Amino acid sequence: MQQAYPSVNPASLPAWQALLQQRAAMQYYSMQAAFDADPQRFERMSVHHQDMLLDYSKNLIDSTTLSLLTQLAEQAGVPQALQAQYDGALINTTEHRAALHSALRRPASDSLIFEGEDIVAAVHQVHARMEHLVNQLQGGQWTGFDGQTITDVVNIGIGGSFLGPQLAVEALQPFASGHLRCHFLANIDSSEFHQISRQVVPARTLFIVSSKSFGTLETLKNAQAARQWMLDSGCSEADLARHFIAVSSNVSKAVAFGIAEENILPMWDWVGGRYSMWSAIGLPIALSVGMAHFRALLDGAWQMDQHALHAPLNANMPVIMALLGIWYANFHGAQSHAVLAYDNYLQSLPDYLQQLDMESNGKRVRHDGQPLAYASGPVIWGNIGTNGQHAYHQLLLQGTQVVPADFIIAARSQNPVADHQQWLFANCLSQSQALMLGKPLARAEDELRQKGLSEPQIKALAVHKVIPGNRPSNTLVLPQLDPQRLGALIALYEHKVFVQSVIWGINAFDQWGVELGKELGDQVYPLLDGSSDGAGLDSSTLGLAALYRQA
Repeated sequence: MQQAYPSVNPASLPAWQALLQQRAAMQYYSMQAAFDADPQRFERMSVHHQDMLLDYSKNLIDSTTLSLLTQLAEQAGVPQALQAQYDGALINTTEHRAALHSALRRPASDSLIFEGEDIVAAVHQVHARMEHLVNQLQGGQWTGFDGQTITDVVNIGIGGSFLGPQLAVEALQPFASGHLRCHFLANIDSSEFHQISRQVVPARTLFIVSSKSFGTLETLKNAQAARQWMLDSGCSEADLARHFIAVSSNVSKAVAFGIAEENILPMWDWVGGRYSMWSAIGLPIALSVGMAHFRALLDGAWQMDQHALHAPLNANMPVIMALLGIWYANFHGAQSHAVLAYDNYLQSLPDYLQQLDMESNGKRVRHDGQPLAYASGPVIWGNIGTNGQHAYHQLLLQGTQVVPADFIIAARSQNPVADHQQWLFANCLSQSQALMLGKPLARAEDELRQKGLSEPQIKALAVHKVIPGNRPSNTLVLPQLDPQRLGALIALYEHKVFVQSVIWGINAFDQWGVELGKELGDQVYPLLDGSSDGAGLDSSTLGLAALYRQA
C-alpha cells in the first residue's frame, strides 16, 4: 500500500548510524559536569509553547546529540508525516483509514473535505447537539421516569471510550458545574457495576453507552445490566429512552436497545478509540464542566497541533520529547518510561498514556511488514507525586535499570492550603535533581564520618548509600491545570507518540493484538458454560476452565 510519507528502516539512515557513534562517544558523559561547564544549559535546553515549559536539560545529551536526533527526524520524514496526518492521508495503512482526531478540535472557521464531506462542519454540528444535551441536563429540563431531574451520569465504555473522558473529568474537577456527578463503568467485572449502582438513584441516573460498533463485549454487557437494573427499579420500557444516550456509528443497534435516535451521537471511522475524547465520546466531560470549558479543552489541543506542525524541529515540544524517547529506547536500552504527575487531579494520566503509547507503538513490524530489528514502544507507568517518592522512586534512584521520567507539575494549585504547593513544587524539582546528581561514594563516606562512625563501619555502609545519578528526566511546567492547558498536554503526548511511530516506521493506529484477545475470548466462553468441549484447546485453558465450572 502506498505510504503517505517516507517510511524507511531508521537503522539505515545516516543519522541513526551517527547516533550509534555518538552513544559510544558519550559513554562517560556527566550531566552535572555539563551544567557546571554551561551556565546557559537550562535556557538552551528548554522550549516554550505559549505558557507551558518543557525543560529537557536534565538529559544525557549535548548539542551534537540534539542535532543528530533532529537530523533523524528530518530523514525519517517527520514534518511530512505530521502534515499528512493533519490533511487526512490514509496513514493507518493496515485498515486503509485516516487518523483525523486533530479535525475534532479545529475551529469552525476551518474546512477539511474528506471523502466528499466537510468534516470540520460535521464535527461542529455534533458539538451543537452536545451543547443542547448539556443545557437540557444541567438546566434540569431532562427528567427521569418519575419526573425528577437527572443528578448522575454513568458513562459505559472501555479503552478510549473510558480512559480519556475519565482523565479529563477528574483533571477538571475544579471547573465542574456541580449539576451532575459523573461515574465511569468499564470493567466487565460485575463488582464495578455493583459499586456504581449503589451510589446512584435509578430515576435520577442517565447512562451514556459509548461504543462505535455498539457491540464491544464489556460495554454491551454493562449496558444490558444497566437496562435491566432500570427495569427492575420501576422504569418502563417506554421510559428507557429517558435514561440512555449512545455515542455510536451503529444507529440501528442502539435504537433496538431502546435509545431514541435523536439521542445517538455519531462516531467516525477516521477517529481511533484512544484519540476519541475530543469527539462526542467526550460528552461526560462537557456534562461535567460545560461546553465552554469543553471547547477550551479543544482549543488547547488545537494550539498544540499548530505548534507541532509549524515549530522548527529543534524547538518543537512533542518532537523533542519523541526524539529523547528514541535516544533512550534505541541507544541506551531503556525499556520503560515513568510519568510522574505532581498534581492530584492528574492521577489517571499514566493510565491514559499507557493506552495511548503502548497500544499505538507496541508493534513488532514496520509498515512494509518487515520485523523490527530495534526496540519500539516502552512500558509506560507511573503515579502521582509525592506518593511515588515513598514507593518506586527507590528503583529510579538506585535500581539497575535506567528509566527516563517525565515530571509534570502546575505552578499554581487550584486549592491552595498554607505552603503545600510550595512543598509539592520543591519535591518535584528535588526528585529530578536527585536523579541527575545522585550521591557519590565520597559524599556518603563524609556524611557517615560526620555522624561519628568508625572507618570500618563507614566502609561497610557507605556503598549502600551511593546513588549513581546521571539519570535522565524531563520537567513539564504548566502555570495551572485548566481546560486549555489540559488539552495542550494531552495533544502533546499524542504528537509525541505519532512522531516516534514515524521514526520507527510502524503503524500507530491499529491494534491487532487487542483483537486477538477478543477472538480467543469468544472461543473460551462456550467452554465455561459447558456448551463446548474445548476440542483443540491447550491443557492449561481446559484445566482452568474445569476449575471455573467446579466453582
